[in-house]
Amino acid sequence: MSFLIQLIQSFVQKMLALLSFGQKTITNSLSIYIKTNTGRTLSVNLEPQWDIKNVKEIVAPQLGLQPEEVKIIFAGKELSDATTIQECDLGQQSILHAIRSRPQPQRQRLQSTVMEEEPQDIMNISTSTGRATPSPPEEPSKPLCETLVDLQLLSEERINITEEDRQRTKAHFFVHCAQCNKLCKGKLRVRCSLCKGGAFTVHRDPECWDDVLKPRRITGHCESQEIACFDNETGDPPFTEFYFKCGEHVSGGEKDFAAPLNLIKINIKDVPCLACTEVSETVLVFPCESKHVTCLECFEQYCRSRLSERQFMPHPDIGYTLPCPAGCENSFIEEIHHFKLLSREEYARYQRFATEEYVLQAGGVLCPQPGCGMGLLVEPECKKVTCQNGCGYVFCRNCLQGYHLGDCLPEGTSTNASGSCEYSVDPNRAAEARWDEASKVTIKVMTKPCPKCRTPTERDGGCMHMVCTRAGCGFEWCWICQTEWTRDCMGAHWFG
Repeated sequence: MSFLIQLIQSFVQKMLALLSFGQKTITNSLSIYIKTNTGRTLSVNLEPQWDIKNVKEIVAPQLGLQPEEVKIIFAGKELSDATTIQECDLGQQSILHAIRSRPQPQRQRLQSTVMEEEPQDIMNISTSTGRATPSPPEEPSKPLCETLVDLQLLSEERINITEEDRQRTKAHFFVHCAQCNKLCKGKLRVRCSLCKGGAFTVHRDPECWDDVLKPRRITGHCESQEIACFDNETGDPPFTEFYFKCGEHVSGGEKDFAAPLNLIKINIKDVPCLACTEVSETVLVFPCESKHVTCLECFEQYCRSRLSERQFMPHPDIGYTLPCPAGCENSFIEEIHHFKLLSREEYARYQRFATEEYVLQAGGVLCPQPGCGMGLLVEPECKKVTCQNGCGYVFCRNCLQGYHLGDCLPEGTSTNASGSCEYSVDPNRAAEARWDEASKVTIKVMTKPCPKCRTPTERDGGCMHMVCTRAGCGFEWCWICQTEWTRDCMGAHWFG
């Protein structure tokens, strides 16, 4: 009779366990994809409070394995059974990697050898009983977002972190997300530099931004395919490739990418802004030796004022950028995505100025026609320039006026030095900016100068054969070529 009662109690307990597990599957809130190295992709729903052991119990039967035969890899770490989904900082449609555990006989033999030679290193002696007890198990592996310390801390600062400061000194990343079109919190992700697979575990955590941004710094173990990746024929492990994703929208898969803003950091040292002297939570640290700090509002104002004065600096390796406002050497901002903190209109103007500066630095010219400004790269000895793929305006390279025969007029010569980083004003552009010169701009847009006497001429229909009506000139020229009328013009574009 007692045996029957125990059997009924055991049956009831198992049913209650199944019901409680079934309740978990009903209240799931995260839609997660689980990829295997055999090409399969599973879609599961997980609760944030679940642990990795629950994930293995769900995934293993679908793979034909036991839960203890499966290991879960995410963001460069093999997650322990005790790690919860919430600790992994997963978003909707994030990807976990489920890999079949491979036996490691060499490691087991090494551990047994060490146990025979140095038993006291493996076993703890109980002072109360005098008996040897096994040493406590290793701390379960946490995801990278939990173990990574802020990259701006020095080596000695990492060692002396207290438990109170550990939460604040966790690594925080900021990105510019093209989808959100704003500054967002970012998430660091890991993949193999060879096959680009995400089933990759790092051999060590990154300790500085160079470890993250520069290639071939940290090695790891890739299990994205059934045959492991190797960096070379000698079997060296592959290198890690770090990348960033936006943490504020649904994941777009392993190809989702956001530009890292490595100069924007959490102000863990409470350094005041060099402009407004306020202490802000999020700041930008310039890459100078003094590491000057500015709040984001002052940085935007700094960029905006330099942009309005056209005082950005062309750098041969970086591009159109800014240095530290304190005048420090070697302080140029290398990642130009930081300038996307400006508005859409301001960033579009920044890109236009950068393009114009590049053209001028490369020995090119800008189309002087109002409303165009197309950058044109031409041969150094070429005097006649045609704005191809633009407005079609034909002008003289030397004086930037409509193309003409003979020497340029002295007042038409541009004084803008192409190699100067200082802001200068083109006299021709300054003339167009006058209030009472608006009619002259209209004339310039609607007319073309006679190549001989430079009298503005308007074409009002008809063919392309123009005859200058100015007394004493009478020069016959082509409206398209802006040169003397020839048989070639007659055959090619007499009527357009």
